[in-house]
Amino acid sequence: MRPEPDLFEEIVRLRREGIPAAMATIVATRGSTPGRETMRLLVLEDGTFLGTVGGGCLEAEVYETAKLVLRDEQPRSRTFKLTEFDSPDSGLLCGGEVTVFVEPVTTPALWIFGGGHVSKALCKVAALAGFRVTVADDREAYANPARFPEARATVAGEYDALVAQMPLRANTYVVVVTRGHKEDGVVLAALARRLADGGQPRFLGMIGSKTKRAVLFRKLREQGVGQDFLGRVRSPVGLCIGARSHEEIAVAVVGELIAVRRTGQDAAEAWARRLRPATPRPRTAVTELDAAEAE
Repeated sequence: MRPEPDLFEEIVRLRREGIPAAMATIVATRGSTPGRETMRLLVLEDGTFLGTVGGGCLEAEVYETAKLVLRDEQPRSRTFKLTEFDSPDSGLLCGGEVTVFVEPVTTPALWIFGGGHVSKALCKVAALAGFRVTVADDREAYANPARFPEARATVAGEYDALVAQMPLRANTYVVVVTRGHKEDGVVLAALARRLADGGQPRFLGMIGSKTKRAVLFRKLREQGVGQDFLGRVRSPVGLCIGARSHEEIAVAVVGELIAVRRTGQDAAEAWARRLRPATPRPRTAVTELDAAEAE
C-alpha cells in the first residue's frame, strides 16, 4: 500500500499546475476533541482530499466549508461545539470545541486573450499580483515567451480552439483584449458556447468603452449568444480611476481582479461604484482607452 503524499508537497504540486484546493487547519481546541491543533485537511476541486481534522461528522462539516472556499476564494473560520446538545443529529459526544480555519491555497489563473500593448502591461502587473498568466493570440508573433517573459504560458492558434483548450476551473479569470471588435466577438462567442456545456470562470471581462460593448453585444445577440452569458461579461473592465496609458489601464484591470478575488463579485461591484465619478468620464479618457486596444 502506497503512503499518502506529503500534504505540503501536494500543495506545491497543485500550485504549480494551477489546480484549485482549500486547506482546513485546526487552530484551537478546548476540552475533549477528536482532532488536535495543526491537524489539516486538504480538499481539491474534484472532491478528493488528503489529511484529516479528526474524521466523523466534524470532518464532513469542514469538508463542506472547504467546498465553499473553493467556490469563492474567501477564507472562513468556523467553531464547532462537539456536544449532543449543540448538534443533536451528529452523534458528537466529545464535549469539546474545535476552531478550524479554511483557506484557498492555490494561485488564480488569468487567461488574457490578445497579445497587444495593453496585454503586455496587464501580464506584467497581474504576475506581480500573484496570478498565473496565460496569454493567447491567433498570431504566434504576439503570443510567445520572448514577448511575455512574465507569463506562465503563451499559446497561439485560432481563438475557437484556444477557448476550447482553456482549463475552466473555480480559480480561472478571463480578460478579453484582442486587437479589434471582430476578434473580441470571436472570443466571446466561443466562450458562450464553452460555458453552455457547464462551468463558469471566476471572472470574465472585456476591455473597451460602453459604446463598444453596446455595439458588440448587439451583434452577438444577433448571432444567438444569450443575454444570460452577456450579463456575466464585466465591461468596461477595470476600476474607474481615470486610467489612460497602457500601464495605468493594466493597474485598473488588475485592481478589479483583486477586488473580485479578495472580496467577492458583489463587494467588488460595490467598490467599483464607489470609485465611479458622479459625472461622466472625460471624453479624452474614453478615446484613449479605445485607442489603447489597438496595437
